Amino acid sequence: QVQLVESGGGLVQPGGSLRLSCTASGSLTPIYIMAWHRQAPGKQRELVAYITSTGTTSYADSVKGRFTISRDSAKNTVDLQMNNLKPEDTAVYYCNLATMTAYWGQGTQVTVSS
Repeated sequence: QVQLVESGGGLVQPGGSLRLSCTASGSLTPIYIMAWHRQAPGKQRELVAYITSTGTTSYADSVKGRFTISRDSAKNTVDLQMNNLKPEDTAVYYCNLATMTAYWGQGTQVTVSS
């Protein structure tokens, strides 16, 4: 059983920054992909970014150049640095760990507003 816990969400002004963190615990496989998804009210959940066990990263076009995903394998954590935040980034952000099975955290709220 794998458990994921997100933290770091909050309220920021447009143009501000936040750093989200996710900590994984439990029976982890040696190789896995960690990702961040988000879901805004009334909209489908979308992939924001992911990072592989070798450090390869990928980003959604809407956040590319503004967000950076990173991981610390020794600590079993994955972070999402979010810069130049826009109101459109407002959503619940979910941490995801994927091997042959996908695990999800409970989410952390990010609100970008003046």
